Amino acid sequence: MLDIHEDAAIGESNPVTDVATLPNRYFNREQSWLAFNERVLAEASNPHYPLLERLRFLSISGSNIDEFLMVRVAGIAGQVRRQIEEISMDGLTPSQAIAITHEKVLELEAIQQDTWANLKVQLAGEGIRVIGEEPLDAEQQAWLRNYFLEHVMAVITPQAIDPAHPFPFVANQGIGILFSLTRVADDAPVMEMVLIPAPLPRFVRIPGEEAAWISIEDVICRNADELFPGFTLHGHGVFRILRDSDIEIEEDAEDLVRYYRTAIQRRRRGLVIVLQLQGKFDPAAEELLRNQLGLDKSLIMKTEGLIGFSGLSTICDEDRPELKFEPYTPRYPERILEHDGDIFAAIREKDIVVQHPYESFEVVIDFLRQAARDPDVIAIKQTLYRAGKQSAIISALIGAAEQGKSVTAVVELKARFDEEQNLLWASQLERAGVQVIYGFVDWKTHAKTSMVVRREGDGYRTYCHFGTGNYHPITARVYTDLSYFTADPAMGRDVGRLFNFITGYVEPKGTECLSISPISLRSTLYSNIDGEIANAREGKPAQIWAKMNSLTDPGLIDKLYAASEAGVDIELVVRGICCLRPGITGLSENITVKSVIGRFLEHCRIWAFANGSELPNRKARVYITSADAMSRNLDRRVEVMVPITNKTVHDQVLDQVMLANLLDTEQSWVLHPDGRYDRVGEVDNPFNLHRYFMTNPSLSGRGASLASGRKVPKLSLRRGNI
Repeated sequence: MLDIHEDAAIGESNPVTDVATLPNRYFNREQSWLAFNERVLAEASNPHYPLLERLRFLSISGSNIDEFLMVRVAGIAGQVRRQIEEISMDGLTPSQAIAITHEKVLELEAIQQDTWANLKVQLAGEGIRVIGEEPLDAEQQAWLRNYFLEHVMAVITPQAIDPAHPFPFVANQGIGILFSLTRVADDAPVMEMVLIPAPLPRFVRIPGEEAAWISIEDVICRNADELFPGFTLHGHGVFRILRDSDIEIEEDAEDLVRYYRTAIQRRRRGLVIVLQLQGKFDPAAEELLRNQLGLDKSLIMKTEGLIGFSGLSTICDEDRPELKFEPYTPRYPERILEHDGDIFAAIREKDIVVQHPYESFEVVIDFLRQAARDPDVIAIKQTLYRAGKQSAIISALIGAAEQGKSVTAVVELKARFDEEQNLLWASQLERAGVQVIYGFVDWKTHAKTSMVVRREGDGYRTYCHFGTGNYHPITARVYTDLSYFTADPAMGRDVGRLFNFITGYVEPKGTECLSISPISLRSTLYSNIDGEIANAREGKPAQIWAKMNSLTDPGLIDKLYAASEAGVDIELVVRGICCLRPGITGLSENITVKSVIGRFLEHCRIWAFANGSELPNRKARVYITSADAMSRNLDRRVEVMVPITNKTVHDQVLDQVMLANLLDTEQSWVLHPDGRYDRVGEVDNPFNLHRYFMTNPSLSGRGASLASGRKVPKLSLRRGNI
């Protein structure tokens, strides 16, 4: 462990107060995110993964870095341009932060290039060639020439760069080629630009027994003579740009829909924050781009290799199943099947939690489909943050409205990069008669909640769904999330209060079960942490287990530091950003942090508090939530945290899901006090949490067959021993 006394003296009388003034008690947020993407990138070199899956991880790392640059780094660059010198939680000015961030991005890009070079060789060994500058045989060249003439040439538009032609607009993530030419007729030098339209494929597959892929920019460059007859080609350079893609909300926006429609258009023309140059770029062409693109506080990336790694996802679709993960089909919960598919009957009998992607997201869709068809259902209310492009959820809501039911949808327009899709869904829902609400102007509605009101007997019963992930059927195949269904009357009353808060700004004065941000979620977490501190001081077992995507909120981090100093044992599973420094004497010696990176993206958020006995135990306070441990989630978003009290569901969330994450050795990285992450090494009893859940049914979803069929292996704290 590091000893914090090396950096500053700690007063004997009140170490918590003194520690709280230390600027080095937090990791830099941007550096922590880049460390996360470095872990993702490392999976592209994982020999235990099939080759095309490793290529997919390289593609994902490229997509991740693009978004990071377009949003987070763009925001810091904006602060620098506006000469904002506010010190961040880790003690850096924006100028310092952007300098170290640019440096680390360049380091990661170099690792990506090395990884790509190695993967290209291995792919070629498996009969999948990605063609660069090497020559093609006559048959391939003829096919490529024909493909260019029939599919590419009519789509692209060469444009001369001279005083008579204004410099063209280059779209965000756009790739362009600058050609240096001489016109044969008068020996005049000419510079031409070709921008590659987004509809063209990033890589083209040349037919043949052996797979051969070539980038679209190489297709164009190899056929430049067809594009520029009467010219002599001297050279070319390929470039790519990224633009500032964040949307800032103006507090006085009178019409949120109209504002977002215009803001999306503005985003497409955002400031250039990254210019990528490929190969031996002509200095004059580079100078032209620098001048015309208005680079200010921008990152210039030069490489001899590939630009735009996210485009490699196309090659991952090559039909080679032996080079991919074995297909996995999610289970449909047996307890619902025992009720002949009647989800309401299953929920009435007992609460149920469904774990995606191991259990099918169809359960969530069927919940709404059944509600739409059921003549006794009178009302449905639903939050929509991200729903995807082909959403069965939207279809179910439209179907319910067409059946004459009262349907309310809270559509979040501020879901980054899904704004256009959400505007489209909102329009379709409104046309079908759904009451569409856009929520708060300055807060995102990030809670994942739906409620169905059903006429039963002489009254009404409310059925609730709470999710840790989005109502998105595609990401539900890859993201690990929890869907919790209950008909608890108190939960139903609280969900009603939540929707009234969102739709009518009627702030709930008190809730019976739920904690809602920005009203009470933070205080609930603090109260539970304080409870563990009190137990530790009384000599009782005191523990906190938590799982989340990011931990950046300084107030919550300091609260966890205080708990550690009081003797509370804290084990955190933080997939992405973690600004908390674990394992520092006098500050966080009782805190451990790990990150799980694997086939599925860990996404669910869980908190567990020991409540006087060692974890796991039946009395533990267990919560699932839509909120990460970030200031925006706790203070500037509408989020929900749900207590889990049903015994079977409690056991599943704590003794199965949470414990499996802590026990995992094969996909886990341990965070050190200096910010370094190391893979968990070889152990006597290795444990892979994804494999465990792919081969074992959930506790609450197994139903009556759990008693008569194969038992679910019991996990224990003896690492890897089940």
